[in-house]
Amino acid sequence: MEGLLIHAVLRELEKELPAQNLGLAFPEEGTVAVLLKGRSGRLFNLVLHHRPPTPSLALEPGRLQGEPKTPFQRQLQARVKGPLVEASQLKLDRVAFFRFAGEKGFVDTPPSVLVLEATGRNANLLLLDEEGRILGVDRPITKEVNRYRELRPGLPYTPPPPYAKLDPRTLREEDLRPLLGRPLKEVVRHVDGVGQELMGELARRAGLTPETPLDEAGLGRVYQALKTLVEDPALRTELSEELRARWAEEEKEALRKPLLEALDREVRTLRARLRDYQEALERLEEAEALRGKADLLLAWLKEVPKGAEKAVLQGFDGKPVEIPLDPALSPQENAQKLYQRARRLEALAERALDLIPQTEAKIRELEAEKERLKTLDLEGLLALRRPKGEKGLRIGLRYTSPSGFLVLVGRNAKENDLLTRAAHSEDLWFHAQGVPGSHVVLKAEGKNPPLEDLLFAARLAAYHSKARGERQVPVDYTRKKHVWRPRKAAPGQVLYTGAKTLFVEGTLPEEAREE
Repeated sequence: MEGLLIHAVLRELEKELPAQNLGLAFPEEGTVAVLLKGRSGRLFNLVLHHRPPTPSLALEPGRLQGEPKTPFQRQLQARVKGPLVEASQLKLDRVAFFRFAGEKGFVDTPPSVLVLEATGRNANLLLLDEEGRILGVDRPITKEVNRYRELRPGLPYTPPPPYAKLDPRTLREEDLRPLLGRPLKEVVRHVDGVGQELMGELARRAGLTPETPLDEAGLGRVYQALKTLVEDPALRTELSEELRARWAEEEKEALRKPLLEALDREVRTLRARLRDYQEALERLEEAEALRGKADLLLAWLKEVPKGAEKAVLQGFDGKPVEIPLDPALSPQENAQKLYQRARRLEALAERALDLIPQTEAKIRELEAEKERLKTLDLEGLLALRRPKGEKGLRIGLRYTSPSGFLVLVGRNAKENDLLTRAAHSEDLWFHAQGVPGSHVVLKAEGKNPPLEDLLFAARLAAYHSKARGERQVPVDYTRKKHVWRPRKAAPGQVLYTGAKTLFVEGTLPEEAREE
């Protein structure tokens, strides 16, 4: 659940505070519902769904039912008492605090605070005392899992790592100027409370597409759309026909581009081979000359002194011929060396005669496939990207980087070994520095991906390692050709050179979607 959506729920809730607490219900293990009577007399449930991967916060009418199902839920039922007097949010992060005043009785119940961390796969619910000390937690987090913070009863509560983003409630239009010339989707990285869902809604309200590079006019439209998003972040589905067509065309181009680039790479490779084959044919004359010099050496053996660096001999046509020699070899051995070179050139030429027509035919096929790709609709392109009946097992987790590169993540030692061995020599290989973790391969194949793709792959390596959850994780990366498995090493154990290091958070990137 994204920050601005949580903000909207809390803003609605604040109108009813303080609200009388009529008791808790537990519809399921990962959900807590607090029945409240607002100051307007309205009855509603504050529903906290706190289990990964899709936590949420909502205000729902009626009366939900359900008895406590876990020890933590029984603790909540006993300790969350008294009216709800305050609801707040950490910046526009996905962390919300609910303070209950406690109640007087035969045994007083002191005030308490519920903390909902609606942070995707790391979602959690905690119960704190007035001083911020943890009384209970749904999913305890230890140092072995997260070096930045522990979440265990008895410890002071530490919120998720801080970050620096623009607050859409207070930003000015000029604050968005760093986005000039960049695609609209970059707003997720710069503006607090906006994730992938709200970015799409923002694009719809601004009349732009996620890939649209922002100019001065577009920046103004985004600024105005952001202001409306703060006031009402509800997601819509309607699009104008023009914008719908632009989004569809953009999606087609995003799918088509990597496919065409792959074909272009293959065509370039085949054309380079074709030049090599043609050069091999042209060197047939060189083979004839080498063979003639070898014949001449054998005919004039007695005239060639041992240890000479060259010999000038009378050719069969009566003209002098200069022959370079290896002084470490005898004249007979020099002649054999020339024969070997001639035979090698003749074999290459003979092979080229067979391969040239095959290569030319393959290039024509690829060029025709490129033309066919340019005419495919969205459905056809999607079918090519996710072919049905794909042979072989899928190895590792698969993600797509912000620029469209495939990123593979090993799930165990065997997969780490297979992924690294199967990677292209020019792919980029990532691993969290100094801790056990997954091998991550960014399928670059010689390209230099932008920094956002490198950071994306590095965060995956940090998240899928023993450093998960830490604030700053050093991640090494290098070309796969610089990675090798030592002799007799166990699967997944490698050495590498030429690495660079990125420092990233050990959390799953918000834009990461497993394929």
